[in-house]
Amino acid sequence: MMFFGLIFLVFGGLIVLVLVIGVIAYFSGRRPDFLKQRSNDAPSTKVEDSLLDILQERYARGEIDEEEYQKLIRNLKS
Repeated sequence: MMFFGLIFLVFGGLIVLVLVIGVIAYFSGRRPDFLKQRSNDAPSTKVEDSLLDILQERYARGEIDEEEYQKLIRNLKS
């Protein structure tokens, strides 16, 4: 009878420990991808920054002129 009490105590402690670690991870921002909210309407800042970097590189290499560069920047920021 005491054996089952010990088993419940161990498993109960493990469940509490997992829940505490999960709450800490959730509030510290370490979430799995499926829990992160993604907006389909506006690009995330990381994506927008990456697109701006690519645009700046293309302008620096001379692939696009200044007028097209400014136009694309306006499109990305709107």
